[in-house]
Amino acid sequence: MIDGVRITPLAQFHDERGKVMHMLREDSPAFERFGEIYFSSVHPGAIKAWHRHRKMTLNYAVVLGEIKFVLFDDRPGSSTNGEVQEIFISPENYSLVTVPPMIWNGFKAIGSGSAIVANCSTLPHDPEEIERLDALSGAIPYSWEIKHK
Repeated sequence: MIDGVRITPLAQFHDERGKVMHMLREDSPAFERFGEIYFSSVHPGAIKAWHRHRKMTLNYAVVLGEIKFVLFDDRPGSSTNGEVQEIFISPENYSLVTVPPMIWNGFKAIGSGSAIVANCSTLPHDPEEIERLDALSGAIPYSWEIKHK
């Protein structure tokens, strides 16, 4: 696991009307501060990667569909420098993934439907605070292809 990344199982409450899916509360150990909440829709097989934030902490949960969420640590001096981490997130594996600043990350919708990813970030979006790389550039040692083991 990449140093500083946290995975927190989340609660869902079901009844005959549907369900409530918790994400983040101010009394949660994962909560730092509120910046903004947004939702990202990703179509099946589409990749939204790579990006990292210089200052912002991300708190991701998937409320519909499934994603393969991938992180890469190239922070100098980090105990996990050079490591790649994959996390599969969905309502069936409903978790909050907290990503500290300076970790490259991205995701791909897997399965037959679109996915909706919620993010409660610690800062409002600032285009000057984010860095981006093309998902298929090879700059990060990761292949987005399906792995058949």
